[in-house]
Amino acid sequence: MSLFESTQVGPPSPAARPLADRMRPETLEEFVGQLHILGPGKPLRQQIERDELHSMILWGPPGSGKTTLATIIARKTKSDFVRFSAVLSGIREIKEVMVAAEKSRRFGRRTVLFIDEIHRFNKSQQDAFLPYVERGDIVLIGATTENPSFEVNSALLSRTKVYMLSPLSTDEVLTLLERALGDEHRGLGGGRVAIPKELLRQVAVFANGDARAAYNTLEAAVAAAPRDSEGRAVVNESVIEDAIQRKAFLYDKAGEEHYNLISALHKSVRNSDPDAALYWLGRMLEAGEDPLYIARRIVRMASEDIGLAEPNALSLSVAALEAVHFLGLPEGNLALAQAAVYLSLAPKSNALYQAYGEVVSDAQKTVAEPVPLHLRNPVTGLMANLGYGRGYQYAHNAPERLTEMQCLPENLKDRRYYRPTDEGFEKKLKEKLHAIEEWKKKYVK
Repeated sequence: MSLFESTQVGPPSPAARPLADRMRPETLEEFVGQLHILGPGKPLRQQIERDELHSMILWGPPGSGKTTLATIIARKTKSDFVRFSAVLSGIREIKEVMVAAEKSRRFGRRTVLFIDEIHRFNKSQQDAFLPYVERGDIVLIGATTENPSFEVNSALLSRTKVYMLSPLSTDEVLTLLERALGDEHRGLGGGRVAIPKELLRQVAVFANGDARAAYNTLEAAVAAAPRDSEGRAVVNESVIEDAIQRKAFLYDKAGEEHYNLISALHKSVRNSDPDAALYWLGRMLEAGEDPLYIARRIVRMASEDIGLAEPNALSLSVAALEAVHFLGLPEGNLALAQAAVYLSLAPKSNALYQAYGEVVSDAQKTVAEPVPLHLRNPVTGLMANLGYGRGYQYAHNAPERLTEMQCLPENLKDRRYYRPTDEGFEKKLKEKLHAIEEWKKKYVK
């Protein structure tokens, strides 16, 4: 069988397969999570149920359900389902499957082409799909963990709809694990496993939103667990620790400590306490927390609690994230430690955080007035005739690089969002803003 041969999706094979594969949901009703795109009444769910598919990109982290969703679409719709990996397939395979899809369409059959890791295809390979997507010979479903804006050709991206999948919550992963324990046919049911609820939650917490990782951990724990007199696998704390290769006791039974520790780290940084920040960081890393999760939270701290009081804080935090991604553990630990100490000792300001919060509030509560004509780009003759760009003042041509032009909509013309503090670099921004305001008082009528 070739890598790109069309296959009919049928019942699970009786052959032994990994738990994650056996427990893969087969219907939308079994699918857990992603309610923002698959909840009742949501457009993607309606398209699947009505069998009115369009080409799409499923963008999300590992274990969030991209492949599962594509498989469900294949079962739910009346289509030939073709699946191959961008890692193993080239231009020749693409062209062969496109020819087969074109022939199928002539006989009234539609082909759903699922490409795992579509970001690994180069530009030429991605371009090969374009004419077939445009003609409707195939419905393309691409799965990627990378931002499609950077990894998928703009021409192909414009012909697809991007759906973002979120990491599963701890409760959602726990639901999947409980389902595996109760399923006698595909899972570990039949009373063959004894595991306390709190340890099962530990597995869900350490999976960090990745359902596949959670299944793999549970399967490994069950395989290694001792058997009792009734033949049940008895999964205890030491078995879980071996499976996740970390000390489970550092996180409490309900998984609450996962959130307590990141809160302690964040508040220590905010309070300019580098020693406490280092301690909580070390506790999290030694507990087996995902270092990229910590890195993302540190990037957030740089914008929320430091902002423009120290602009380099964001650059250093992003560099720490990249270092962790590149080096992994334990080499990346010091990059996180460096960022945590730097942020702790940096001047603090939440002015930007508060400003954006007020913007969000106004955007939600006030009338969404149209963009003023003088701020619009007259890219066509018709737009110019309608007044687009009329009255626009080019600041670079003004002596002070300032004009009296109003840039906010009329209903918010006097609104003030950003109020810089006297901390760090923000003090200079405050002085600059004050000078701009004084100029406007003098020259703006």
